[in-house]
Amino acid sequence: MGQARYRLGCDIGGTFTDLVLLDDRTGELHLEKCLTTPADPSLGFMNGVRLLEAKVPGFLRECDQVFHGTTLVINAVVERKGARTALVTTEGFRDVLEIGTERRYDLYDLQQQYPKPLVARRLRRGVRERLRSDGRVLAPLDPA
Repeated sequence: MGQARYRLGCDIGGTFTDLVLLDDRTGELHLEKCLTTPADPSLGFMNGVRLLEAKVPGFLRECDQVFHGTTLVINAVVERKGARTALVTTEGFRDVLEIGTERRYDLYDLQQQYPKPLVARRLRRGVRERLRSDGRVLAPLDPA
């Protein structure tokens, strides 16, 4: 860390954007929470920065680290709100999403229902190619 005084942390969630500003000289924390802006999450972040700037004027000039985290991607996956997606994989592995590791949440529940795969089977394609475990090409990919 250089001569900067502050470090800023940000977590952009599905509903709120949380910011924490650490004053490295005093150990003081400044917290801020504002609404997330789903169409452009950076706007919610900048709203939070403006609110922090009102509390700690000039902190941006003395801040050289920004830490960022988000749950937006995992929320989109869990809620199945992402873009329609295809999967291209090695021939013979098209159904790996459904087969998985064949582990069961409950070993003795024969009626267990698993969630549908994130990529529908009709959107999964196998291609002829094969790599060795060390990454060398065993059978090259045929672009056609």
